[in-house]
Amino acid sequence: MGNVNKLGFSIVIVTWNGLHHLKEFLPSVNSTDYPDFEIIIADNNSTDGTVEWLEHEYPWVKIARYNKNYGYCGGNNRSIPYAVKDIIVFLNNDVKVDPNWLTHLATSFDYENVVAAQPKMRSLKEPEFFEYAGAAGGFLDKLGYPFCRGRIMDKLEKDEGQYDLQENIFWASGAALAIRRDAFINIGGFDEDFEFHMEEIDLCWRLLNQGRKIVYQPESVVYHLGGGSLPMGSPRKVYYNFRNSLVMLWKNWTLKSLLIKFPIRLILDVIAAYRALLSGKPKEWWAIARAHLYFFRHFPSIAKKRMYTKWYRRVEGEPEEFSSKHLIYNFFLKGKKTYTEIER
Repeated sequence: MGNVNKLGFSIVIVTWNGLHHLKEFLPSVNSTDYPDFEIIIADNNSTDGTVEWLEHEYPWVKIARYNKNYGYCGGNNRSIPYAVKDIIVFLNNDVKVDPNWLTHLATSFDYENVVAAQPKMRSLKEPEFFEYAGAAGGFLDKLGYPFCRGRIMDKLEKDEGQYDLQENIFWASGAALAIRRDAFINIGGFDEDFEFHMEEIDLCWRLLNQGRKIVYQPESVVYHLGGGSLPMGSPRKVYYNFRNSLVMLWKNWTLKSLLIKFPIRLILDVIAAYRALLSGKPKEWWAIARAHLYFFRHFPSIAKKRMYTKWYRRVEGEPEEFSSKHLIYNFFLKGKKTYTEIER
């Protein structure tokens, strides 16, 4: 409990024409019961009166005004000069927080090697259930597929206290990601080429490759609406998920993992594409195909990024937070729908 009330938090909320979300969710953030925090609204050139409303209703809130829409990654990266506290919390604009969420989150940083953390993430619409975007902390399976404790694929678990211990995790959700400011700057921030999806997993993986730790803090609770930027099942979401997964794996896997596992991932992507086509979803098929076209067209620049991450790697082998299980095999062939079932 050494860091309680000692660390300062800069809460960064990126928005673009999201005034309706700010009106609904900013009051809970502003009512946080913690002695040292600031709120920074990173406005991606909104045209819906966001800035004017903030200046009138929340004049104490910092506003980072941009000349265009830089998206999640770019908006957050450009907010850093405005953030002056020890810990930055990248918070989505559709998240409601408990009053004492920062008090509990601060305890996650009692150990110097812990550089990032996420709270327990429940669904705003169904508060007794975990929320898709982060649930009880994220992991990658043996082939690099992301999943969460409390959410496997699209199956959400009811929160019955099964994940109520602080644990090391592989990745913290970008919907409510707390990270030491100096660590974020030193690692290079979010990779803006990701645009949407998996940018936080890539960031956390780079941190793990330096020997750092990321934790899940169950006593800190937030409620996420979700699905605001890209709805579930949209071809655009499918495109970014497949595209960014390929980029992330190539950047961060060890050479051994890359040689053995990357070809398997390519084959599974092809299977997923033709499964979509046979299921009468040609737009999803084309989204997966475009993701692969992007990867091969931009391979030289992606390879350069791999050299950068390799230069800053401090651990041999893959991070110990990797799951040893095969998510696709367990979910689709063995019918295991929860984290506990799969890991058992």
